[in-house]
Amino acid sequence: MFVPRPYREPEGSWMADLVHGNPLALLVTNGTQVSGPFATHLPVIPDPAAGEVPDGLAGATLLGHMNRANPHWAALEAAEEAAGDGEPPTALLTFTGPHAYVSPTVYDITPAAPTWNFTSVHVRGTVERIAAGADTLEVVKATVRAFEGRFGAGWDMTDSIPYFRRILPGVGAFRFTVTAADGMFKLSQEQAPHIRERVRESFGRRECARHRATAALMERLERLS
Repeated sequence: MFVPRPYREPEGSWMADLVHGNPLALLVTNGTQVSGPFATHLPVIPDPAAGEVPDGLAGATLLGHMNRANPHWAALEAAEEAAGDGEPPTALLTFTGPHAYVSPTVYDITPAAPTWNFTSVHVRGTVERIAAGADTLEVVKATVRAFEGRFGAGWDMTDSIPYFRRILPGVGAFRFTVTAADGMFKLSQEQAPHIRERVRESFGRRECARHRATAALMERLERLS
């Protein structure tokens, strides 16, 4: 991902925070000349057995899963077999954070141009399929614990474990080891301070949660200045 200097992550923790708070990722891997690349939206969590996620993400271990009926899963299997005893196949995970359209009316100057403020993290690494059965069940349970704790209502999965086991043959879990990451935090840094403030206030007044989240990041960025 091309990241102009003004839009690089203000602090290393910003990338880790974005991945943590926006776990629906897009997994992208190479395909063949016939199939082209594969891309699948799926939930991703840090591996709870791997400890704290480093700020820059390099070296982190992430866990995800998809439907085994997805042709992407067969493509991962083929890539793994083609690699043999060598390195596991490489892949890209992209995470999208808060974003919002910026109308030139907010600037109150002429000339001006519309733009889009957005936040995104691209994570490169290697992907390894996890053995079916108990290991895959642990990924599913870890995912439930992570998301119920952060986004849910504390649902207790205990009575549903037998159901998990019944649907497990259709679940393909994988482990993603991060080798490098880039973060793009485009939050009107190129504008004068008073214009940045107008943009932030405009977003903050909107009912849309996405706009308000973008405003909160802009405010956090100002505190670092």
